[in-house]
Amino acid sequence: MAIAGTPRPASALNDHVTIAPDRTDRTQHLGLLTVVLATACGLAVANIYYCQPLLALIARNFGTGQGRAAIVVTATQLGYAAGLIFLMPLGDLLENRKLASLTLLGTALAALLAAFSPSLPLFLALSVVIGLTSVVAQILIPLAAHLAPPAERGHFVGRVMSGLLLGILLARTVSSLLAAAWGWRSVYFVAAGLMLATAVVLWQTLPSYRVQTELDNGYPALMRSIGRLARQEPALRRRAAGQALMFGCFSAFWTSITFELIRTHHLSQTGIAIFALVGAGGALAAPIAGRLADRGHGSTATGAAFGLAVLALATVGLGRHDVFLLAAGAVLLDLAVQGHQVLSQQEIYALRPDARARINTVYMGSVFLGGSLASAASGTLYERFGWGGPVWLGVGLSTLGFALWAGSRVRTRRTLRAPAG
Repeated sequence: MAIAGTPRPASALNDHVTIAPDRTDRTQHLGLLTVVLATACGLAVANIYYCQPLLALIARNFGTGQGRAAIVVTATQLGYAAGLIFLMPLGDLLENRKLASLTLLGTALAALLAAFSPSLPLFLALSVVIGLTSVVAQILIPLAAHLAPPAERGHFVGRVMSGLLLGILLARTVSSLLAAAWGWRSVYFVAAGLMLATAVVLWQTLPSYRVQTELDNGYPALMRSIGRLARQEPALRRRAAGQALMFGCFSAFWTSITFELIRTHHLSQTGIAIFALVGAGGALAAPIAGRLADRGHGSTATGAAFGLAVLALATVGLGRHDVFLLAAGAVLLDLAVQGHQVLSQQEIYALRPDARARINTVYMGSVFLGGSLASAASGTLYERFGWGGPVWLGVGLSTLGFALWAGSRVRTRRTLRAPAG
């Protein structure tokens, strides 16, 4: 089941990788790889979100305020953003299976040390490392795009993204249940074990794959090329800005909702876990968005996603005293954010097949920078203004995203109507 690690001609970069000579065997191999990639992405990215429902427990354990505890989310996301910028581009330079497996071993070690952390500053530092190494999820998604048949790339990547999104959405439920049963530190013990197991499975299962590039000067040339990609691809800049705003809404909501559920609705840690479970419905958006993108409806669906996000934030704002309305708003928000993510990735991965890891660096680095800033702001806003603070932040971000999409749509139509020459 190995893919040749030798470089391929540039003309072949748009073709999917042939895993088996027989079409039935190839389909079966793709199905197996889909499951492996989706599971690995979900488990890796979950490390970034385990801490969100634990903030009140972490604050109590380390004897600090809720606003300072919320920095744990920011530290993890900033670490993830740093990994996207400095580590993920290696996916265009090094063999992908080895890179992913070794990076996950780093995640396992950081999570184990975090479980024993005696102080908040050390825990924050280890949270940065956990975020940094959890970037494996974004190394594997471009690999999925390489493996997919071109005509089905959106659907294939959407299926892998479903696993990643389930990891994001179920992480909060799993961490809440583990914390309720054995304390918040147990979450990090479990995470360490899962990362070790995932590293072994990837090494044993994934095909060997190395991208053909024209970069002969190694890492420095690789990093310099990232800025050129950002300047040369306006669609990449547009999609990165849009998803940064979307993810800002997502982070503002999920960073603050735990405090609100405890303060206003008096939910236990188990109750918070059940509430977090409703967000798993957002994973349904991934394959649907992928199919819409494959059929040429990506732009219209993007506008719908931003509109849905505005509706979701309005729902959670108006329904703050009704936990069911809060849950309904959470589902709508997750559908919007995850759908927009898949639509964006389908478009950007088609731009430069020989630079998908670096394209993902620009895109996801922007996204998580937006998310980390929104997380930090939401904690401060909640302490000062209550639930209305993060809600209005989310409304503003999603409205701005819709305005950017509408402006881009108008510019595109004007360009198409302009006379040639």
